[in-house]
Amino acid sequence: MLAEIGHFALILAVFLNLAQSTAGLLGANRIDFGLMYFSRHAALLSLAAVAGSFVMLMLCFAQSDFSVALVANYSQTQMPFAYKLSGVWANHEGSMMLWMLVFALFTACIAFFDAGLPDVLRTRVLAVQGMIGFCFLAFILLTSNPFIRLSPTPMEGNGINPILQDPGLAFHPPLLYLGYVGFSVTFSFAVAALLEGRVEPAWARWVRPWALAAWSFLTLGITLGSFWAYYTLGWGGWWFWDPVENVSLLPWLTGTALLHSAIVVERRQALVAWTVLLAILTFSFSLAGTFVVRSGVLTSVHAFALDPGRGLVMLGILVLATGGALLLYAVRATDVRSENRFAFVSRESGLSLNNVFLVSAAVTVFIGTFYPLAMEAVTGDKISVGAPYYNRTFVPIVLPLLMLLAVGPFLHWKRDQLSQLMVRLRIPLLIAALAGALLIFVFSAQHLLSVLGITLAVWLIAGSLWVLWRRVKGMRKGWFNLWSGLRSVPRAVLGMVLSHFGLGIVVGAISIVSAWQSENISAMSPGQHIMLAGFDIGFEDVRNVNVDNYESETGIFTISRNGSPVTTLAAERRYFPVQQSQSSHSSIYTNFLSNLYISLGENDGKGVWTVRAFHHPAAPLLWIGGFIMALGGFISLSDRRFRVAIATRQPPATVAMSAEATA
Repeated sequence: MLAEIGHFALILAVFLNLAQSTAGLLGANRIDFGLMYFSRHAALLSLAAVAGSFVMLMLCFAQSDFSVALVANYSQTQMPFAYKLSGVWANHEGSMMLWMLVFALFTACIAFFDAGLPDVLRTRVLAVQGMIGFCFLAFILLTSNPFIRLSPTPMEGNGINPILQDPGLAFHPPLLYLGYVGFSVTFSFAVAALLEGRVEPAWARWVRPWALAAWSFLTLGITLGSFWAYYTLGWGGWWFWDPVENVSLLPWLTGTALLHSAIVVERRQALVAWTVLLAILTFSFSLAGTFVVRSGVLTSVHAFALDPGRGLVMLGILVLATGGALLLYAVRATDVRSENRFAFVSRESGLSLNNVFLVSAAVTVFIGTFYPLAMEAVTGDKISVGAPYYNRTFVPIVLPLLMLLAVGPFLHWKRDQLSQLMVRLRIPLLIAALAGALLIFVFSAQHLLSVLGITLAVWLIAGSLWVLWRRVKGMRKGWFNLWSGLRSVPRAVLGMVLSHFGLGIVVGAISIVSAWQSENISAMSPGQHIMLAGFDIGFEDVRNVNVDNYESETGIFTISRNGSPVTTLAAERRYFPVQQSQSSHSSIYTNFLSNLYISLGENDGKGVWTVRAFHHPAAPLLWIGGFIMALGGFISLSDRRFRVAIATRQPPATVAMSAEATA
């Protein structure tokens, strides 16, 4: 019965999204407030329908209802209850349901929160959201129905991929979807602006909170995903340039560019057409990521589908959404183009150059990700694109971008003087120059690229803190009022400082761990010791442990330094009888400045195991910096300017006359 209720709610949601889109387009064109309000209520009802359908699916998993094919394929009675629930989205059908739940939530927020949005613009945004929702819900219903029944009902299910039986599954996909789907709102705002044929500074103010929320969630999702892969896969790395990793990076790069260019639109009414294009491209990259992960075009631990038929339908949705938006952009871009001018040395120029580097970096990642897939589809030959390609293409683009990031906040709008800019930057420049000189003196020509990376990290950190200091210095009166000065800094500025500061930490950590990490891969028997980075690692014993749904070989390792005990680590190899597969669970000792990482490998049957030990200096700062970046985004999002209505709602007559004049 639960499956039938969920199926009915899913069908209802399809028609509600169709009604939301149709009524919205007609209502906005005719200035029919009845249709416009109906579109808003349809969005709220659609959220209720999708949420109801998703809850029914979760209840089916919670009750281990193996008469539902999805539950039988991706659950089992012996799995811990938490993994039964998170297993709802550990598959293609369930992950698409989660995608739509997040999408419906964002759409309902547009309908519910006022924020001074003009009725016509809001309705057009809801109409575009309704089109997207209709396409994806129809896709789920027709090709990926999660409520299909099985007959006869199996006694036991298959369970999920052992690698996914981890707390990371509960957090990583939902956070990524909040990022991916959040950019659908900026996409819809862009299409709505093109339909209206105008973009005002207030448009950027409405777009920025949605872009900022999506960017913050995506940053958090990528950070958690990187940490999950680090401790679960047992290979000792934090980023592999896997295609599925790359497709999460693409919207992050263009979304970062969108955030910066929207500021220019809001402040100076410049880069308008470019910002609209970025909003389209960012969501298009999000859709491309959805297509890659769920289409079957690649096999990965991240991939949830191996059905080419579904892939073709999803490709059609991608082409329809992106192609339609770009065609509209080609037709209407001249209507939204700005003629505002600015000097070469100005904040507008700095943000424009920032956008050039970010989009160029995204293009290199896009080529490295999709060119091998295209070649395999055309010729059947598999091409491997890995770290060497990105080191030669991505890194040279990112280095000048990092140099520019610390400069931007010190530039004046419209026109600035280079000599005055250098005066404002003198302290960060001095700190970075001293740090670079010291590093070169200590390490000579060794690790030159890492030395440059650390210098740029110091430059970013010093620059962001100097921005904050200048703000506080201008507001406080005396040293004892330092706290009141900090409280007076706008949250948007504080968030920007934290995000740049966090990025500096990430860049420094990447540079350090890339140059000075060490490893020791050995065949060991219990009782043997190895040395790594000053640590004495003793292999004490292997214990066999049987848990509900897996059997574990747990290697016990004692860690000491200079004869003094430090800690004991337990690295596991788990065997899952139902799936007939194994997974590795590493053990990590950290002092939050470095990691000692141990992974237990294969047993040769004679009491000898492969043991992988890694020492990663500064590795914890990779994820600490990522969390600081996301925190900066959320703090900026709490700025009062984003919470207070930005425009007084116009009476219906005024709105109607304004719309008629525009038409």
